[in-house]
Amino acid sequence: MKHRSTGRILLALLVLTGLSACGPIEPWVKPYERDKLADPIMALDGDAVSTSYIQHVYESREGARGGEGAAGGGCGCN
Repeated sequence: MKHRSTGRILLALLVLTGLSACGPIEPWVKPYERDKLADPIMALDGDAVSTSYIQHVYESREGARGGEGAAGGGCGCN
């Protein structure tokens, strides 16, 4: 009997926890702060000129251009 009541209490706590997660989600970055993220100092590479040159050499060697980015829209056509 004690095992059933413990299970019911745990189930009620699980349901309440699940319902509390349905609150509004606020963005971490405010719209007026997004210009700071576009700052060149926030780039992943340390030297943009060097990265551009290395990318140009790679494209020349491969004989193709623009193949190093992420795939497009997800429709499977690229």
